[in-house]
Amino acid sequence: MSQTNSGKHSQASEAKKAISLPISRVRLIMKSSPDVSSINQDALFLTTKATELFVQHLALTSFNNRSQTEANTLNYSDLAKTAEESDTFHFLTDILPKKILAQDYLKSLEQMQDEDSDF
Repeated sequence: MSQTNSGKHSQASEAKKAISLPISRVRLIMKSSPDVSSINQDALFLTTKATELFVQHLALTSFNNRSQTEANTLNYSDLAKTAEESDTFHFLTDILPKKILAQDYLKSLEQMQDEDSDF
């Protein structure tokens, strides 16, 4: 019986080494939902691993589609471009909007107000 417990313990420690994101942070985010009362350890691990794989996929896709201005560099604009242009990541456009200058935003806001006043 002690071998079974030690086997499970070593598997758990190996599984924790297989992920890079902090499990405690993922648990905190999961618990912030009012619908979550308790979190199973397996569900926590799988959610953490899935999140890690998703972020890795987003970064790799963005890196492959980046503007070739700087070698081996991934910028925020590369992530925003991927979110805007890819159907897979389009749901992230609100979280990763393209950056615009304040003066450009103010001009577009004025144009929108002018269009609204025409009606």
